[in-house]
Amino acid sequence: MSDRDFVFHSVAQRVRFAAGSSDALATELEQLGARRALVLCTPEQRALADGMATRLGDLAVGVYDGAVMHVPVETARAAQQLARSLGADCAVAVGGGSTIGLGKAIALDCGLPLLAVPTTYAGSEMTPIYGLTEGGLKRTGKDVRVLPRTVIYDPRLTLSLPVEMSITSALNALAHAAEGLYAADGNPVMDLMAQEGIRSIARAVPVIASDPRNLAAREDALKGAWLCGAVLGSVGMALHHKLCHTLGGSFNLPHAAVHTVVLAHALAYNSAAAPQAMHRIAQAMGLSKAQAQEPLAAAQAVFDLAQRHGAPTALQAIGMQRSDLRRARELAMQAQYPNPRPLEADALDALLLNAFEGRRPG
Repeated sequence: MSDRDFVFHSVAQRVRFAAGSSDALATELEQLGARRALVLCTPEQRALADGMATRLGDLAVGVYDGAVMHVPVETARAAQQLARSLGADCAVAVGGGSTIGLGKAIALDCGLPLLAVPTTYAGSEMTPIYGLTEGGLKRTGKDVRVLPRTVIYDPRLTLSLPVEMSITSALNALAHAAEGLYAADGNPVMDLMAQEGIRSIARAVPVIASDPRNLAAREDALKGAWLCGAVLGSVGMALHHKLCHTLGGSFNLPHAAVHTVVLAHALAYNSAAAPQAMHRIAQAMGLSKAQAQEPLAAAQAVFDLAQRHGAPTALQAIGMQRSDLRRARELAMQAQYPNPRPLEADALDALLLNAFEGRRPG
């Protein structure tokens, strides 16, 4: 099989993107044929969810505000039970990856259509990937039933997202596209979307850091999240996502911050095995063609973007314990994701130590 051969599979999904588009939530629910929507959120976003439920009127049957990171199975079961008891015929996830992940758990178990209203740049709303955490282990899966049927992107809803969270969330999305460029099942369509997604994120982050209320930059970041999430939903994951699922699910580290810290080191690990992908990442991040030829240019550009704008760059800064590094490596070696470079225990130990201490690649 030639390296130019590929298989491309697309899944129908409705996307509504505009400042103020969340005002059309009732219209979008009616288009889905939904009449009894359960609105989901985290405790911190209860006021936003309540406001949306109020505007929906009789179309909303309740609000569940128990969404938390990594979707513990206990939380998922409580939300599933509530959806059944209320006779819900649709779930509306208002928030970031935690809330959308909870919505996916309901869709998977109860068969309800999911409508997502993202308020961060996680990109989860564009993927059929779900994750559940039980007994300290995060299990992920892929099922088209969990893919949101409709996504409403309203950049206004991200204006109040704190700067650090905005940057880590955006870099979380960027990671989806970066790994998509060296995915074992990649294709030219996803390559184009990945590069444009990275370009949008890299352009938006510095502006958001200096001017958090800049709507154009928020639109750029949300567009990037859409594209990067679509890439993740269409191709497979590799080492970076395996490490982040391990570190987040087993050690309860903040999801977006883990992605922000680990990405540069995962790219450095794979740099020699996927040089073309690294060149594309580096150029999409704004480096010149000559600069992008340097083997670690992509990894360093990601690290510098995070560090320059105040995002965490070390696992120890986000709650990881040095004593857990060996266990993290052991878990990462299990049920491996396809990766350009084979997973080697000593090399992974070095990667994790560099990420723990926050060393710049190279």
